[in-house]
Amino acid sequence: MLGDRALPAWLVLASIVATETSTVTFLSIPGAAWAGNCTWLQLPVGYAVGRVVVILVLMPRYFRGEVVTAYQVLHERFGGATKLVASLLFLVTRTLADGLRLFLSAIVLQEIAQIPMAWAIVALGVITIVYTWVGGLTAVVWTDFVQFVVYLGGAVLALWILLGRIDGGLAGLLDAAGPAGKLVAFDFGFDLDKPYQFWSGLIGGAVLSVATHGVDQIMVQRYLGAKNRAHASWALGLSGIVVFAQFALFLFIGVALWKFYEHSGRTFTKGDRVFASFIVEELPTPALGIVLGAVFSAAMSTLSSSLNSLSTAFANDFWFPRVRPQAAPRERLRTVRSLVIVFGALQIGVGIAGQDLPSSVVDSVLSIAGFTTGIVLGVFLLGTATTRVGQTAALCGLLCGAIVVSYVAFAAKLAWPWYALVGSSTTFAAGLLVSYVLPVPRAGAHVA
Repeated sequence: MLGDRALPAWLVLASIVATETSTVTFLSIPGAAWAGNCTWLQLPVGYAVGRVVVILVLMPRYFRGEVVTAYQVLHERFGGATKLVASLLFLVTRTLADGLRLFLSAIVLQEIAQIPMAWAIVALGVITIVYTWVGGLTAVVWTDFVQFVVYLGGAVLALWILLGRIDGGLAGLLDAAGPAGKLVAFDFGFDLDKPYQFWSGLIGGAVLSVATHGVDQIMVQRYLGAKNRAHASWALGLSGIVVFAQFALFLFIGVALWKFYEHSGRTFTKGDRVFASFIVEELPTPALGIVLGAVFSAAMSTLSSSLNSLSTAFANDFWFPRVRPQAAPRERLRTVRSLVIVFGALQIGVGIAGQDLPSSVVDSVLSIAGFTTGIVLGVFLLGTATTRVGQTAALCGLLCGAIVVSYVAFAAKLAWPWYALVGSSTTFAAGLLVSYVLPVPRAGAHVA
């Protein structure tokens, strides 16, 4: 399940980038620039900073022993209950977020085939289940690499064709986009209800990146599949640069779409559908096939990785320890493959249910990530920054973090980049305070 821990740095890098690049990046990010400007680019600045923190603080924990899931670290420090709660949060978060990614991926298929959206979601979901079921992590990582090349090439091809359809080409686009404010990338205001400003991108983005790339099983599984810690660290660090350049590319595609449709009379109810419509309606046949391959590559790279990590986490954290601790290797493989089908079906259900969301998919997906991963990060910090916090205090901190994040999200209307910061800091502070009320746990002692 960890690819025999022999993956080179360049392959792990491509897999990391491909995994976090779904159709949310391919379709929803251009939609954000089409509707607004390029201020979304402030977030990957924070993402890069967060990766450095993961390399320096959390990466050593995973290479210190035979750790298969991120949540086993919590088991070593606090005990079984904390690990299971954190693992459950991961399972729920990834299933919801990737179900929405599946829905967005199906938009293009639905546009082409003119079939009901539900059937498009089911078709893509079944395809992803099949080749994830056949492979395992090594197959998924190599597939990620191929898909990384395909979707990046497809995006460049689409932009090249798009620029050729705009009067004046690149120069004409820049002349029009500059005065219209479409190229604005930085906003140094400090409004807590606005998601795309410099400080929310730098601070909120960094904390979110530490949470998603430091304690999320879907990423940690890739680090642990690398040859060694150095390969994993280089892969993660360089991925921040690649992701920044990639987001700049997709935002610029969105700016070009704004110019292309400026005087067309065409209207769109959601930015998520703009690039999809251009691909299906405007690209010539040879290019259409290539770009469609790119779109579906972006979708499958994330969804297949998700199914593999979900099935691994559930099997190692819940099923094998409590139901089949003596399971033979063949049975373990069969169980994980069966779980791929289960979680694939759940994601299909989420995708079908998520068709009527009022907000853009990118905001919904990242809100879900920030909501839960920040809380888990807070528990990790309790375990690494202090020795006095025991399992009961950690669980109290986790509960307080969930309550406070729920309040700021639904009542205070705080912008989603701050969710991870609020969740992690509240969880850490509450857990630490409770530890001063409860007895200090003995070293190495915890409740199973």
